[in-house]
Amino acid sequence: MLRIGLTGGIGAGKSTVAARLAEHGAVVIDADKIAREVVAAGTDGLAEVVAAFGQSVLTPEGDLDRPAMAKIVFDDEQARTRLNGIVHPRVRACSAELVAGAALDAIIVHDVPLLVETELAPAFHLVLVVHAPAESRIQRLVARGMTETDALARIASQASDEQRRAVADVWLDNGGWPEQVQATADALWAQRLVPFEANVRLRRTVHWQPRLVEADPSWPEQALRLRNRIGLAAGGARVDHIGSTAVPGLPAKDVIDLQLTVQSLGDADAMADALADAGFPRRSDVNADTPHSIDPDPEHWRKRFHQAADPGRLVNLHVRVSGSPGWRFALLFRDWLLAEDEVRAEYLRIKQAAAAAHPEGRHAYADAKEPWFAGTLPTAEDWARRTGWTPLAAGVDRPPHH
Repeated sequence: MLRIGLTGGIGAGKSTVAARLAEHGAVVIDADKIAREVVAAGTDGLAEVVAAFGQSVLTPEGDLDRPAMAKIVFDDEQARTRLNGIVHPRVRACSAELVAGAALDAIIVHDVPLLVETELAPAFHLVLVVHAPAESRIQRLVARGMTETDALARIASQASDEQRRAVADVWLDNGGWPEQVQATADALWAQRLVPFEANVRLRRTVHWQPRLVEADPSWPEQALRLRNRIGLAAGGARVDHIGSTAVPGLPAKDVIDLQLTVQSLGDADAMADALADAGFPRRSDVNADTPHSIDPDPEHWRKRFHQAADPGRLVNLHVRVSGSPGWRFALLFRDWLLAEDEVRAEYLRIKQAAAAAHPEGRHAYADAKEPWFAGTLPTAEDWARRTGWTPLAAGVDRPPHH
């Protein structure tokens, strides 16, 4: 089962994308529709709303007077929070029932207008954001009968484009003809969502052989979304962005390396299923890092290794015990590269040589770098002593949202 979060500003065209994915077989759970149902006439939800806000929010027929309710909560954050406290738990409960009733191989699309505002993004395997320019959105809203002033106010009251970009794994441009965004949704379904769902269900990782590419400035943003997702699955455990993609400007293979900190390998094994359910199945054939001279005991370099099931975003997830030499070295190496221009340049030369010598061999490429790691580790440790670096120093990424 794959869980997709779909969001976008009012008038952006979420319904167009949701309808297209439904045509392909997605189970669409519409939060707005459910929100209307849980406060329909005769429900305990409506009774609680009336108890909180009075009879003035009812129509003569006994239904919720939505314009009157909107007028009360639009500029009153306390009132809006009170209303959300009534509606949102009921929406979540109803959504959970629909998910529980779906097939095991379902692709479930949660259409959630306030996904950003309610900080739900980490709960989904992927977040799709439908975007359209403000001018197009205003035109669409006016065509629905809204005044331009009201349309501008509604747009301004929602999350900004920047906030939506921060959670978007996929950004769908709906500023043109509907057929254009529908074609994009078609490709997304066939090339990413269908294989992603199968991989999650069958506990399969993605086989890859990426090449060295120029640095992508969005790698840290992508890593933060992944860290939030993994951190939630791992019960709030620490997740760090490590490796070359954590060093701005450094060319790398387009694979996000992350490190999940655990207190024991038993803890790592206990959370393996949760990580797999979140889209990061374990690779049972990788159980340790290469020992180095600082601690030659192979037992101290044991770890667990997971990779992404998402064919659209390659991820290596190293699960290491806090304080172990592999755990420390991953953090030290990243911060050393961030701090030292000459070391960064030297490492790039090593990477380029390894990539040229082993263009088709992922493991051979990694093995070719090991002698350099072994030779430079004492220098990195010396840098740590001179600078007072520790794994909890300022260079460490902030912990993920949970």
